[in-house]
Formats: sequence, C-alpha cells, structure tokens
Amino acid sequence: MRKFMKLTTSTLATLAITGSMAVAEDVEVLHWWTSGGEAAALNVLKQDLESQGIGWQDMPVAGGGGDAAMTVLRARVTAGNAPTAVQMLGFDILDWADEGALANLNDVAAAEGWDAVVPDALQAFSKVDGQWVAAPVNVHSTNWVWANKAVLEVNGIAVPTTWEEFEVAVNTLAAAGLTPIAHGGQAWQDATIFDAVVMSTGGPDFYKAAFIDLDPEALGSDTMKQAFDRMSFIRANVDDNFSGRDWNLATSMVINGEAGFQMMGDWAKGEFLNAGKVPGEDFLCFRFPGTQDQVTFNADQFAMFSQGDTVSDEQAALATAILSPSFQSAFNVVKGSVPARTDVSDEAFDACGKQGIADLAAASASGNLYGSMAHGHASNASVKNAIYDVVTAHFNGEYDSETATSELVDAVSIAQ
Repeated sequence: MRKFMKLTTSTLATLAITGSMAVAEDVEVLHWWTSGGEAAALNVLKQDLESQGIGWQDMPVAGGGGDAAMTVLRARVTAGNAPTAVQMLGFDILDWADEGALANLNDVAAAEGWDAVVPDALQAFSKVDGQWVAAPVNVHSTNWVWANKAVLEVNGIAVPTTWEEFEVAVNTLAAAGLTPIAHGGQAWQDATIFDAVVMSTGGPDFYKAAFIDLDPEALGSDTMKQAFDRMSFIRANVDDNFSGRDWNLATSMVINGEAGFQMMGDWAKGEFLNAGKVPGEDFLCFRFPGTQDQVTFNADQFAMFSQGDTVSDEQAALATAILSPSFQSAFNVVKGSVPARTDVSDEAFDACGKQGIADLAAASASGNLYGSMAHGHASNASVKNAIYDVVTAHFNGEYDSETATSELVDAVSIAQ
C-alpha cells in the first residue's frame, strides 16, 4: 500500500477564504527545461506564482530526457533534502509514489475538479491507489515531424503521408546536397524516432504488444526487424556530426534551413516560436508518416515531495496554478504542447497547436492514444533503458537489424 501526505482542512479553508494560499516560503523546483523555448514556457509558471507573492527557487538540470534530473533528485532525497516540486514523467511518478515520497493532492484536486477534466490516460500516471500525487502540466505528443517549408518547396517535396513517400523525400534532399534529417545522437532521441517508426511499421496493435505488453513474439518479429531496417535508412541520412548533439540544436538545423526534417516531440515547436518562426509559413508540422491516426504521448507533471506532516501551502498553490485553465492555455501556447485539461479553448493556439489538440481528442476517443515508450509512458524505467541500449547500439552500427531484433527480446526479458 502506498503512503501519502494529506493536505489539511485548514489549508483548504485558507484557500476558500483568501482565494489564494498563505505564503510562508518560496518553492524550489527541480526540472530539465533549459532550452530557449522551454525556459520561455517555464517563465509563464514563475510569473503566475510571483503574482501570488510566491518566490521561485530554480533548480535546472540540463538533459532533455530528464535522466540527469532524476539522478540529482535521488541524491537530494537520499540526503533528506527533497525539492518542493519536481518535473517528472510517467513511471517515474509511480515509482516515487511506491516509496511513499509523494504528497497527497486529493483535496486540491477535489476543490479544482481535476477528475472531470484530466483525460484518463494522464490520470493513470497522476494518481495511484485513487490518490492524486502529481499535477499534469501538459500533454506532449511524440510522433511529430518538423520541416523547413522553404526547403521542401524549393525541392518540390509535398508533406509525406507514407513511409514510401518519406523515403522519396529524404532521397530528394540528399541528392540536392542537403542534410535530410536533423538528429541528435542521444539515446532518448534515438528512441523517440524508434517509437514513431515502430508505430508506423506495425500499427497500434503491434506497438501495444511490443512496448506495453512486452510480448516476446512481437519484439522478435519480422515486423520489428523491418522497423530496425527503417532506422538504418534514417541513420544513413543524418549528418556526420550528429553524435551527442542536443535536440534543440538539431531543431536549429531545420530552422536555419540546414536540414529538411526533424522527428521530435512537439516541444520542438517552442524552438521555432522562440526563433520568431510561424507555423504554416516558415515551418510545417505533421504526424510521422503512417501514424496519422495515432498519438504517442508523454505528459510533464509536477510531483510534490513530502516536506513534513502536511502538504505545504506553497505546494498547494503551485498545484492549483498548474491546473488552472488560464495557465494551461498560456503555458502550452508557448511550450508547443497541448493542455492537460480537456476544457481549455484552442482559441489562443496556432495552427500546430490546434492540430495537436484535435489529434489528441480524436486519438483518445478512438482508443489510439498510447503512452510513449521513449518517454517513460509505456513501460518502467528498467525496460525503457534496456530498449534504449539496443536501439542506440543498432543506430550506431554495432548491430545489424536481425541481431538488434534478437537482442531486443533478450534485453527486455532480463529487464522485467
């Protein structure tokens, strides 16, 4: 049975009487939003809290996948000095809840009506044993492609909707002497592409069997080998300097017209916007070819770490601010993601944002909304990291596709 800290009735009474939480201390927030677009989005939350008189102690830990931040968090908690709130993804939230480290936000959730407006797919990672332990900030979908519109137009390339069309587009750019695909050679980035490739190659049922059910037959199938073959094609069409490149630097290659495409989650849009680019005019956003009816997602959430016998007023204020409709709109317009609430208008969103909101609603309604393997929403960290190792080894030429498929079965089996 998981253990939680409870928000006191007196704290809620203060909220009801004053309209905001009494403030005694700043909030210390551990996160990995360090790129330009991400920092701009985070500033929306800082300003929201500052308007309530709550100070913000920033604790950024660079690393787009969040692995470095989780390492720092473990050290802080072990030392008995947990931050007020921590950005987290998927199974990491559930794992910390299992350790009894997270505060119970049920009273805040009840007062704000979270159960009625947060999609069930997100609640699966926000709640454990019926207890809210994290406040979802957004929904990111990971199976996007970003393209430089001018580059595509000059080379006579239409938006590809199938893998075969994508191959033709990539070959056209290569023949023109351009870098077809901008990519950063980091394990989580390799896995982000693999996520989309597997969904495109095998379809949603296959994706679920392989990454959620961890079915050995799916993992070791000819379909999986075909997915690795497609990864080999992608590897052949990135530039020679991809290894170790941060994701936002790869995005800059597309922004600057140095590359045609980038396969990356919708946080990449924040980089385009931060550079003053306009969707539909300067850049294009579309689903990875063959995944137009599916959405693979992750959701940034803030888990509140127990600071004593009760949830602090500052933590409750932070949770309330995160799920407020005004913040959900303002933040996600800047971040590139879509709201974690289903009742937020798309009026303020640009063309890509409106598409993202519509795609999310359609995928949720049709049962085609799947947690992203690459971003910790399909299986636990041990399995995810085992898949990372195989995918990156293959991408770097250590395995051929047949060997990678066999290694994937073994790696997942050992990690379970």
